[in-house]
Formats: sequence, structure tokens, C-alpha cells
Amino acid sequence: MKYDFDTPVNRRGTGASKWDVPEQVLPMWVADMDFKTAPEIIEALKKRVEHGVFGYTDVEQRWYDAYINWWDKRHSFKMKPEWLIFCTGVIPAISSIVRKLTTPNEKVIIQTPVYNIFFNSILNNGCRVSESQLKYENGVFSMDFEDLEEKMSDPMATLFILCNPQNPSGNIWSREELARIGDLAEKYNVTVISDEIHCDLTDPGYEYIPFASVSEACRKVSITCMAPTKTFNIAGIQTAAVCVPDDFLRFKVWRGLNTDEVAEPNVFACEAAATAFEKGGEWLDELRQYVSENRRTAEKYISEKLTVPPEIISSSASSLPVRIRAGVSFASTGKMRSNSHCC
Repeated sequence: MKYDFDTPVNRRGTGASKWDVPEQVLPMWVADMDFKTAPEIIEALKKRVEHGVFGYTDVEQRWYDAYINWWDKRHSFKMKPEWLIFCTGVIPAISSIVRKLTTPNEKVIIQTPVYNIFFNSILNNGCRVSESQLKYENGVFSMDFEDLEEKMSDPMATLFILCNPQNPSGNIWSREELARIGDLAEKYNVTVISDEIHCDLTDPGYEYIPFASVSEACRKVSITCMAPTKTFNIAGIQTAAVCVPDDFLRFKVWRGLNTDEVAEPNVFACEAAATAFEKGGEWLDELRQYVSENRRTAEKYISEKLTVPPEIISSSASSLPVRIRAGVSFASTGKMRSNSHCC
């Protein structure tokens, strides 16, 4: 390999949420990696630091081009510059969008088990959670479309937060599944926020499908949240984007993000994102292979060493979902998730 993923990095004493905890605590829930980011990103940030002036920063054309070219090349999704809005993070974006597009007491649909912060984004804005539970059978999660349609048909449900790829199951939803969601959302006038932050962390040979790329119905109802932060391990830099193809919907989202003051970049945010998408492809390809090997090692170890027989859940993304019948919860009883992004 060209890049070094083997050398351990001691993150204790750096203010890391993951590691500045008591020694006996294992931070298996924190979805950042213990690898250094791509050297190309480090060099770009060093150069920016050496400039020595860190004033207010605008979003330059380079940032738009980097997103557009990456999604076109990697995911066959052609975005337009005007569709993109900078945001400081995916969760700030989701919370702001929920706040702008709903009124208190309305329902927001989520498919559980799911990333627990989705609950916060809904409840903190005075809305009610409408849970459509994923079906689980023979180690595989799948959508319950009958239940999802029932939830969407509720006049009080105006928003659906989709996780694509799904967290924590690791499912990469198929084109057919995403198309059905788009059709239902259009039928019942439900807007879909698609959290696609994990889209580039799939196993080699597997590619996710952007929700907005699937059909005209999906495009019209979609608000896609995307970022390089999970992929390139730069979450602390706080840089993300929101893609909204529909003009009317985009104005409402833009207004909400700016009202909440989460639409302005810090001095490193656009540089890190643009460099990642311009120069990070080779690093990412090697990372995916390395993490895939880590996952196979973890699967083997867990299967051999745990006294309570586990079920390794089928997943094409980089997390390793494990079901332990006597286990603890990750947004659903008896399931836990281990991140395999460590060296």
C-alpha cells in the first residue's frame, strides 16, 4: 500500500471525544477513525496555516466543483452548483431543516434502529417521532414498506429522515427501494432528508446510490446531507453540504441554515473538503480495503471469543453490526455496533 494505516496514533490528551475518557471505557459508538487523514489534506492545511491570516471565509467555486466532480465520478450523480449549500455539519443541517420545515407537534418519520441523534433533532424541535421499524430476518435488515406507507399517509407526518447507507445496520439501499420511498413521499407530500454521510465508506465492490439520483420523484422531494468528514476522518473541521435540487424547497432550506447561523465556513472547512475530493481518491480506495480486512478480522474474533453466541449482521458498509441476544442497546434492544475503523 502507498499509504500507512498500520502505525498507531495516540489520540489521548488531544481533546478527542473518543479517547479522552477513563482507561477502562471502550468508545465503540464513536464513528471516527484512528488513522491520520490523507497526507494530501494535511499538506493543504499546513499551507493554509502558514499563510498566517485566518479571517472570515467565503465558499469559493472550487468547493462546488470538488463536490460536483466527486459525485459525478464516484456515484454517477450530476449535481448543479446552485443545488449545493455549505453547512457546518450534517446534524446541524438536519436539526435546522426539521426546525424550518415543520411546526411543533408534527411527526417526523425515521426507520429504527437508527443513529440516536435523529431522535434529538426531532424532539428538540417540538416534533413527534414516528418510528417505522426495519424488519430483521436471518441476519438481514430490510424496509417494511407497508408500515412505512402507513406512517407517511398520516397527515401529521411531513418529513422523513432516511439514512443511506443505513446506520447502524450498514445496509446500502437498492435503487428499487429508494424509488419506492420517492413514490410514497411524492404521493403523501412528505419531504425526505437523506443522510448520506457514510456513502463513501462501503466495502470494495459495493457502491451506494444517491437518493436524489434515482427518479424525478426522488429528486423533487429530496434534501441530501453529505460531507467528507466520515470518509476522510476530518469531523472536527466541521464541513458539510446540503444538496436540494428543487428551487422552492432549496430556498426554505437555505433560509433555515442561515437563520441558524450554520451556513458559514471556518477558515479550514472548504480547503479540507475540496482537497479531500480533489486528491483523496487513492487514499480512500486503500482505506476501504484496509477497513474491510479489519472487519473480517473482527468478525472472526467475535465469533470465536464471545461466550454469548452473536449474530453478525449482513452489511455492505464499513461498520460491523452485531446482535447479541443478552446484549446492550444501540437505538434498538439487543443490538450493538462496532466501528472497524481502527488500526
